[in-house]
Amino acid sequence: MKFAKFSKMMFVLLALILVLSACSGGNGGSNNGNTTPVTNNEGNTNEGTTPEGGETAPVVEDFGKDVTGEVTMWVFNENIFEEVATAFMAEYPNIKVTPVFVPFEDLHNNLQTALASGTGAPDIAEVEVGNFTRYATGGVLENLLAEPYNAGKYKEFVPAYNWERWMSPDGTELLGMPWDSTPGVWYYRADIMEELGYPNDPTELGEYIKDPENFLALTKAATANGKFLFEWRDGPIHWAGDEIGYFDDNLTWIRDNDKLVSILDYTKRGNQMNWAPHLPYGTDEGKPLVQSGQLIGLALGSWGARDLETNFPELSGKWRATNLPFGINYPIGGSSFVIPSQSENKEAAWVYLQWAMRSENAWKIWTKHSIQPGYSDIAQKDWYASHTSEFLGGQEDFKFYEQLASETPTKRLNPLDGAGWGIWVPRILDALDNNVDSRTTLQLAKEDAESILAEDIAKLKTELGK
Repeated sequence: MKFAKFSKMMFVLLALILVLSACSGGNGGSNNGNTTPVTNNEGNTNEGTTPEGGETAPVVEDFGKDVTGEVTMWVFNENIFEEVATAFMAEYPNIKVTPVFVPFEDLHNNLQTALASGTGAPDIAEVEVGNFTRYATGGVLENLLAEPYNAGKYKEFVPAYNWERWMSPDGTELLGMPWDSTPGVWYYRADIMEELGYPNDPTELGEYIKDPENFLALTKAATANGKFLFEWRDGPIHWAGDEIGYFDDNLTWIRDNDKLVSILDYTKRGNQMNWAPHLPYGTDEGKPLVQSGQLIGLALGSWGARDLETNFPELSGKWRATNLPFGINYPIGGSSFVIPSQSENKEAAWVYLQWAMRSENAWKIWTKHSIQPGYSDIAQKDWYASHTSEFLGGQEDFKFYEQLASETPTKRLNPLDGAGWGIWVPRILDALDNNVDSRTTLQLAKEDAESILAEDIAKLKTELGK
């Protein structure tokens, strides 16, 4: 089936150099009805006019107004996709989009079964990054770099890490359409930082805690006052490991470098000071620690403020967001959308995906749900970049998250990562519990991986033509 030719990108380049100005109070990304899309009678793109309120109306691109079809989409996030689908169908009435909610684990398992059997998959599926590699080989997903998709035209707008993580293990195919940006963030209680005598300004504190010795000094002061700085006692060594991944392009284990040795040393010292309760903050045991001011820091993705505000609205204004400690920068979470090769509605599915990922109107819905744009030109729009969070004490949170995203290193994912985690964790916990030498620990983890996964590595190398 031949696809209709899509019109070329005509986004207004001026958006890339907009001055990011502050506004009073957070509005959840809403435009309050002040802007309207502008198209001419032929469906071509025009620059927006400036409505009353002073903001230029978003430019609307025609991704395929003449395309017809019905699209079924499996999603594991509730109460978001119906709103987006409704907005899409208002602009593209010839395409019907039906989001079907499937619980997280069921969705990924059912998708794997359908792809393996060759039947039963939806036209689009929402896939979480930790499960993505289950479908990254075998040719079961559409390569969005190939004709007729040509998604490579969007690469310049996507932070490098967020593009790379949806590529095939050999780096030749884009199997998932980048969606949200989820840089790792350290959320902290600004008021308690001040009480402890430490900087409470996000920029100042962020610079301070990049130095591991500074963070351990903060740890000493916090734990002396019965405070915890994040959830998991082994957190920092896992953050550092997730910054680089498990294997290089030749499927060689890479978690044995000098930086990881150093971070594991610091993790062992922090663990000895009891810097974390080793339980999740959203549980019955964890919530009282947050409410009482004992758990004063959390390492979460940029979606973290949303969860904190939902669970602890009474703490509004007391939290702030800064970079992770130890100079570590890695994404926490994230999802994408894939088109199964067995779909019979690929053309309509691609029209929807482009609109949902590239339309400013779509992103004004996504951001209401604390979903950060994975596209830099959207993130630089004034209505987004100037957003402030009341929960975070008026901090310009979205602008900060975009800065972190631009600094996040890239890494290659592959189907062996899950098994790598199962090998890595026991060695790390043994080092913490029994004070095993850090370099020895990482060497033993490497030897475990090379031994236990030898057959799997050889099989994957053959599959990838290495």
